[in-house]
Amino acid sequence: MEKYLLICALGTTTVAAVTDVRGSRIPNWLTYSGLATALAARSILLGWPGLRDGLMGLLIGGGLFLVLFVVGGMGGGDVKLMAAVGAWAGQSHIAVILIATAISGGILALGYMASGRVIKRTLWNTIELVRHHMTSGLKPHPFLNIHESGSLRVPFGLAIAMGTFYCTGTLLWWR
Repeated sequence: MEKYLLICALGTTTVAAVTDVRGSRIPNWLTYSGLATALAARSILLGWPGLRDGLMGLLIGGGLFLVLFVVGGMGGGDVKLMAAVGAWAGQSHIAVILIATAISGGILALGYMASGRVIKRTLWNTIELVRHHMTSGLKPHPFLNIHESGSLRVPFGLAIAMGTFYCTGTLLWWR
């Protein structure tokens, strides 16, 4: 049953990736309907244990991305998408998806840095962000955040889709 739930998560993230790449937005109708459908499906198909597993996946995936949103490093659509993916995947698969998403996001960011020829500036900004968060905690940086017009924005919905694809592919391939 888990593989079918992950296939649904993959469908949700595929649509999100396309809309994020095209328009730099992940629509609320997609994330909220994905979240509600995931929890309903888990509840109907797997009962209370399945619902609990989906809620834990939602809290782990969405909660981790919420921290990144609070510090100004990620958009709200990415947070809601990861919460929906966590609800589909459950706590048993969310860690693999998060790790694969982080790797995919890093590769995408390197590609965007190289194509925009902003590697040196990005490295200096990264050092400044680390310094800022070590001295100020989780407060957003005053000008190095996603709300600034000149900041480099990576369509993280694509990275989430890639992480979900990896997890789904390994589950289907190895089982």
